[in-house]
Amino acid sequence: MTENYADNVKYFERKLRVSENFDILKKVLKVGDGEVTLFYIDGLIKDGAMQKLFIYLLSLQKMPKDVTTFLEKNMPYVECDVTDNEETMLQMVLSGATLLLGSTFGKSGMIIDARTYPARETAEPENDRVMRGPRDGFVETLIFNTALIRRRIRDVTLTMQYHAVGQSSKSDVVVAYMSDRADPKLVKYITDKIKSLKPDALTMGHQSLAETMIKSRWYNPFPKIRYTERPDTTAAHLLEGSVVVLLDTSPSAMILPTSIFTFLQETNDFYLPPLTGTYLRAVRHVVFWLTLFLTPLWFLGIVNPELVPQWLAFAFPTDKGELPIYLQLLLAEFVIDGLRMASMNTPDMLANSLSVVGGLILGEFAVGAGWLIPEVILYMAFVAIANFTQTSFELGYALKFLRILLLTLTAFFNIWGFGIGVVLILILIVTNRTVNGRHSYLYPLIPFSGRALLSLFVRRKKRY
Repeated sequence: MTENYADNVKYFERKLRVSENFDILKKVLKVGDGEVTLFYIDGLIKDGAMQKLFIYLLSLQKMPKDVTTFLEKNMPYVECDVTDNEETMLQMVLSGATLLLGSTFGKSGMIIDARTYPARETAEPENDRVMRGPRDGFVETLIFNTALIRRRIRDVTLTMQYHAVGQSSKSDVVVAYMSDRADPKLVKYITDKIKSLKPDALTMGHQSLAETMIKSRWYNPFPKIRYTERPDTTAAHLLEGSVVVLLDTSPSAMILPTSIFTFLQETNDFYLPPLTGTYLRAVRHVVFWLTLFLTPLWFLGIVNPELVPQWLAFAFPTDKGELPIYLQLLLAEFVIDGLRMASMNTPDMLANSLSVVGGLILGEFAVGAGWLIPEVILYMAFVAIANFTQTSFELGYALKFLRILLLTLTAFFNIWGFGIGVVLILILIVTNRTVNGRHSYLYPLIPFSGRALLSLFVRRKKRY
């Protein structure tokens, strides 16, 4: 940037490659005895607002003497700022804002934030529905998501810090927290971590950000971050002192820190009476642990029939089929994942019918051909459905991997293998590191907090 207006215009024409990009536009307007040039991206600006601004600028009789005077006395638009940093100007134009250069502005330029992004309707998230409560959800536009949170928390302590991450993508990232409730050390750690990140681009959204923020051990499948697409859930966690990370182009919010018990709480619990919410939590806890231990325990009973009490003998098969039970259970695990992937790539109008029909046909023929026995299909069907009692896909697959580990160890080492598997699972849970390594993944069990632990199982009436 120089004091010469024409040189500055040529500089941005060259940097933005206006002649090579059909959607990056340059507009020159005569303003009184001077001239202004605007650079913007077609499709990312508010056409109506910019048209009115053009009409206003053309109506001015005299060009203001400098950019500050222009901003304070002659600019009718609300979201404007002055800067002399060309990198900031380029980043804002590429983000959808408009750059205004004037013949009297010298080295400075004006940023007009009249951008708008393509956005879908803020509909209820498909994987986190409620029977009663609001039907809005996060979308891929960051400013919409922050507005949904602001609508619910009208407190001056609600802080939303902006960061740009990625050398090529310059992705918009917001760290949200309540300044009087969140742990200052945690907030500082997260903000410093985000500022220090040097990825080329966050191509996979929150997943790319999470992988650069948290050092994960590949052998520990337990999720370290809880995601939600619900603004009411996000607001509730903020009021409890959590830190939330929002990312443009991603319809999810990262809730930090997290523990394994936070995945067993659902939004529905709070929109229903305390007794009903407590019952649903009890069912969720029971089903959660059955998802992990049901098939390994059943297989252990088949291998050691003397351990099975007489009143449970009906649950174990007399005819074990042509394949070993262990291989049947593994085959069912893989088939369920295959059906799930197929349903994700099937058109919506056919997905439900094909998944149901496909499951029935495969199950019927598998039993008839001797590949599987009915009991294997029954218990694996329960496990597959039970996975949907909590919304985290990461936790669902963590349980799947550990369930297969338990089955394998039991198949090779019998009771000792099952015991070793349980110990390994406990070690993985205890040693799973959270965002900064200071918060326990087993809180409120470790460190112990009786009141917080009770609230995980009992939905108490909130004080309003």
